[in-house]
Amino acid sequence: MANAQGFGFGTQIRKSPYFNATLRWGAKGFSVYNHMYIPRDFGDPVQNYWNLVNTAILCDVAVERQVEITGPDAMRFAQLLTPRDLSTMAVGQCKYVLITNASGGILNDPIALRLAEDRIWLSLADSDILLWAQGLAVHSGLDVTICEPDVSPLQLQGPQSLRIMQALFGEDIADLRYFWLRELDLDGIPVVVSRTGWSSELGYEIYLQDGNRGDDLWERIMEAGAPYGLQPGHTSTIRRIEGAMLSYHADMDAQTNPFELGLDRLVNLDMEADFIGKDALRRIRDEGVTRKQVGLVLDTAPLPGPNTDFWPIMKFASHIGRVTSAVHSPRLDRNIALAMVDAREAELGNSVEVLIENAMVTAEVVERPFYDPKKSIAINGAQVA
Repeated sequence: MANAQGFGFGTQIRKSPYFNATLRWGAKGFSVYNHMYIPRDFGDPVQNYWNLVNTAILCDVAVERQVEITGPDAMRFAQLLTPRDLSTMAVGQCKYVLITNASGGILNDPIALRLAEDRIWLSLADSDILLWAQGLAVHSGLDVTICEPDVSPLQLQGPQSLRIMQALFGEDIADLRYFWLRELDLDGIPVVVSRTGWSSELGYEIYLQDGNRGDDLWERIMEAGAPYGLQPGHTSTIRRIEGAMLSYHADMDAQTNPFELGLDRLVNLDMEADFIGKDALRRIRDEGVTRKQVGLVLDTAPLPGPNTDFWPIMKFASHIGRVTSAVHSPRLDRNIALAMVDAREAELGNSVEVLIENAMVTAEVVERPFYDPKKSIAINGAQVA
């Protein structure tokens, strides 16, 4: 059995409530995300992918830390953070949102969960939004409290995830709609369950609200999932690129704006409410963008793994952009990538060249997502035997 000493862990990086459970269940490698260890390796990443798309996997994503906003002005303050209109967001609803700075750059792309009239969570990607929000609250004039609660999510993803959830919570969990949540109790363990996830597959996130019960929750889910082929796993780079799901610090950062990513639907410049970056985003919309995110298919031998560098993109010996995320899809049998390119080169069918380890590779600009473009799997649910 692996132990923490073998990985050289220290005390300056936080461990999740599921840390020891993931070691017991075969975690072989970790990285750091939001100042916490996250399992990144349970063996063959291609097998992890097939486990996800054929049965189900359980992933420790406690690194998705929550910023909790409470108080009479909670929703007004949440709206200050994001250009997405939250005015119609109901209690029990989740929304994918962007958090922007004064220049219109993206600081984070969390899922917002509204648990009560005066209580909302932001389930974070990898950046320090807790400090950003607390700083903004000081002089906002709004009556809010900003904290990081004792909340640690797991992701249960894959076509068998509904069956497993029914074994855990009962048949009526099937009524939980895409991007909605419920507060539940599992054998005395307090959780919030949402029908969300970072996989583009049918799936759920289970937010533990008592960090002392991490082992109990992990083992309870694995036990319930055994008859349905549940495996321990990690978020699949292959599947998320197939679904054109963005990774913060890879596909976007504080110098990237929503219009470059084609995320105009998450920006409402006509609403009365103000938000940080509104003037800048209005100007960007009116002037147009100089670069755009595109999908690429790379004409080369199957990539041995995801890119670990930003690969330059060339056209007629000129540098026109960079590949941000790339991987070989075993289902599509193609090398697929997300890239940021000069807006003039973003037309579908355009041919470009990508420099990969001193070798020039031909690539074609294609539609995103690469698989299931309408997200029918995640929205409508997968067929299970």
